[in-house]
Amino acid sequence: MNLVLLHDDDFTAEGLVTLTGRRLQHVLEVHRAEVGDCLRVGLLGGLMGEGRVRALTFDTLELEIRLDQQPPAPMPITLLLALPRPKMLKRVLQSVTSLGVKQIYLLNSYRVEKSFWGSPLLQPEQLQEQLLLGLEQACDTILPHIHLRPRFKPFVEDELPLISAETNAFVAHPVA
Repeated sequence: MNLVLLHDDDFTAEGLVTLTGRRLQHVLEVHRAEVGDCLRVGLLGGLMGEGRVRALTFDTLELEIRLDQQPPAPMPITLLLALPRPKMLKRVLQSVTSLGVKQIYLLNSYRVEKSFWGSPLLQPEQLQEQLLLGLEQACDTILPHIHLRPRFKPFVEDELPLISAETNAFVAHPVA
């Protein structure tokens, strides 16, 4: 975690946040932060800055924050991807998010097993969890948009021409 992502419900007062759970454990075990240390922080969907540790216990972390930096500009890349196996999808989403991709289309294709579309990982909460992990690594606060397209032909005929208009389009295929 290169950036501690903050959510609106983390705020306890103006400029003060309290963290628990996975983010607290990461700060304790990886950053090994102590009272007075500064950490990079960012408000999900908003500004970035730094947070100074005011109080730290095994249950809570209290940070005094200052948000004064814009998140990085999005990469001008739209990724179209045949839906991979659920285990791979987790890694792919984290990786492309950490690279700054903000538009991700998950498509059906001839080789995609129908059962993949029923995976619990495609639920919005599960997708967001993977995207948040990627944002933390990217030091970014703006979530990518994921578009699920289980019907290939209508997507290629109706949407793809609009998405790829006036862009460079590349096809990456392991056999090609």
